[in-house]
Amino acid sequence: MCRNIRVLHNFEPPTTDDEVREAALQFVRKVSGSTHPSRANTAAFDQAIDEIAHATRLLLDGLVTNAPPKSREAEALKGRARHEKRMEREVRIRTATA
Repeated sequence: MCRNIRVLHNFEPPTTDDEVREAALQFVRKVSGSTHPSRANTAAFDQAIDEIAHATRLLLDGLVTNAPPKSREAEALKGRARHEKRMEREVRIRTATA
């Protein structure tokens, strides 16, 4: 999965519409292979973002869980720890072949 797309379900405070739209934007960028569409493709790009954001909101609103809500700060710390491990692994790989 694209590392820029984050889990949005079961957070306190709840996921905002801006967060949902950002995830939709990242998804459309990934699928289209373009961060900025040409003028000819802007309408299709924007429509896809709107539709994906709407579908994502419907999904999030329909999901049910008994798990306690997650903290954005705790999830960010976990993400940073994963990033550090990934970077350490990259350094080991690169220095081992040098």
